[in-house]
Amino acid sequence: MSAFAQLTVLAGRPADLLAGAAFTALVLLAVVLAARVHDRAGAPGAGPRWAGLRARSRSRRMPRQIDPDAAGRPRPRAPGHPSAA
Repeated sequence: MSAFAQLTVLAGRPADLLAGAAFTALVLLAVVLAARVHDRAGAPGAGPRWAGLRARSRSRRMPRQIDPDAAGRPRPRAPGHPSAA
């Protein structure tokens, strides 16, 4: 017998079924929020997992995504013929 069938047998009225579903959703939401708080409690800023991945990418010379419009960079030009002016 599936879990849904057992739940419908235990719930005599549709209101009981709806209350059970709402309670289940509330418990799942509380678990997800508690897990997020637990993950962020360790380190302020970047977590150790991201720091390890960043160090590994530097050691393997992975190319970074560079902003072409950043300060100190020449303005990118469109391909084509130079203007007559």
